[in-house]
Amino acid sequence: MNSLWRYEQDDYVSQFFQIHPENPQPRLIKQAVEIIRKGGVVVYPTDSAYALGCQIGNKAAIERVRKLRGLDKTHNFTLMCCDMSQLGLYAKVDTGTFRLLKAHVPGPYTFILNGTREVPRLLLHEKRRTIGLRVPRHEITLALLAELGEPLMSVSLILPGDDEPMVDPYEIRERLEHHVDLVIDGGFGDLKASTIIDLSGDEPELIREGCGDPTPFLVNA
Repeated sequence: MNSLWRYEQDDYVSQFFQIHPENPQPRLIKQAVEIIRKGGVVVYPTDSAYALGCQIGNKAAIERVRKLRGLDKTHNFTLMCCDMSQLGLYAKVDTGTFRLLKAHVPGPYTFILNGTREVPRLLLHEKRRTIGLRVPRHEITLALLAELGEPLMSVSLILPGDDEPMVDPYEIRERLEHHVDLVIDGGFGDLKASTIIDLSGDEPELIREGCGDPTPFLVNA
């Protein structure tokens, strides 16, 4: 195994929950959220690829995610939000942009927006003070967010050296069982991550084309 994944507790093995993708079991969702609240790092399914997630204000957990992904301080983290109202608490969104987003979410899109004071400073882009935000269309993700009561800090599960996200939860378990606290098996994931669109400047910019069609945002924003 690559030394990059050498974790301090080599004998530690993550938990593995098989959660129904359409009817998530409330008991397992509660247990997953308890792990997150205690500072755990979890792998969970979304409406695009699998993602790494942790509590938004937990510095130690965020640093673990940063190391797992090999990210520098200029990377835009994402807040996974339950709905547009929650997104509006963490991002500065004018009326026109809000209407545009509302017409196309939930869905497999990540939007780079200017963060509000509600966003922990360690999550904001170091220079631009921006943050990524998503409103997903996935029952497991939404159940986690409802139980958690706040956004989930998230990044796509694309490991250093990989060109695409992992799709098989058993492969994810094999590679990361000593490096995360929980892997949620919600079935096979998508080979593509979310589409990322930067709406923080004067003109929209496509950062990454993934599962979602970026056309409505680039034409109408």
